[in-house]
Amino acid sequence: MYPTLWDIAAVFAGNFPLLLVRVSSSCNKDACNLTNVIPTQDNSAPTLGYNTAVKQTIFAVEDDADISRLVRHHLEAAGYAVRTFPATAGVILEAEKQAPSLFLLDIMLPGSDGLELCRRIRQTSSLAMTPLIFLTAKTSESDRVIGLELGADDYIAKPFSPRELVARVRAVLRRFERPLQPSIVKAGDIEIDSGGMTLTVRGQLTQTTATEFRLLEYLARHPGRVFTRDQLLDAVWRDTHYVTPRSVDVYVRRIREKIEENPDEPRYLKTVRGAGYRFEIPKS
Repeated sequence: MYPTLWDIAAVFAGNFPLLLVRVSSSCNKDACNLTNVIPTQDNSAPTLGYNTAVKQTIFAVEDDADISRLVRHHLEAAGYAVRTFPATAGVILEAEKQAPSLFLLDIMLPGSDGLELCRRIRQTSSLAMTPLIFLTAKTSESDRVIGLELGADDYIAKPFSPRELVARVRAVLRRFERPLQPSIVKAGDIEIDSGGMTLTVRGQLTQTTATEFRLLEYLARHPGRVFTRDQLLDAVWRDTHYVTPRSVDVYVRRIREKIEENPDEPRYLKTVRGAGYRFEIPKS
């Protein structure tokens, strides 16, 4: 027997249509064998069996239940483990218990917003280098710049394509899977240890995001050489389809705030007008 009734509801999350399909009468095994298109939400960590490959875990913080299910469904289909949170409460505590491979944050959340959560993540030493992507309806250029300045590694605007979401998550994770060649670069009063991914400025250990560190490390390994923004995107970001040259400017500004005594008059990270950026070793 074919099903006698289908319940189809189009639920609009923001401007993005999410199709939920439910079979309200049974099917025999020859006619159909269907389950819900979008699985129910489950915040429990995945159970690993013997000889099971450990999946990369993504923490998704999204208050809209339909978008949360959509994100979880497509990321799990792509091979990731996903833990979802409807608000910022408890996210850092759970992340310190089980460090995620990536944070995916909405900005407009009940209580503390995603921007504040991003700040707290970047201030937590055990999580500071964890990749982070904003997934939000705030789509202006200024919103994007604010997100990047707070330490986000990417910024996805709603409504979004699930295929694009998965592609950008993969691109960000691939960026950090490439190991850096162990070396120590000393320049003036800063020391860059690529093996330990640590930055010491004037004798003090200084926290950076993984993207900030990789950009600084790349420039410092080529002192005196001028790089265009596109060259830096190719070298550090690799997958540049979703990244703009403006992102480089944001990260350079963040790095200067951490390594320069006066970011407005940099000694190390110089702007070459009309060309790009150059790392210089100050003369003693």
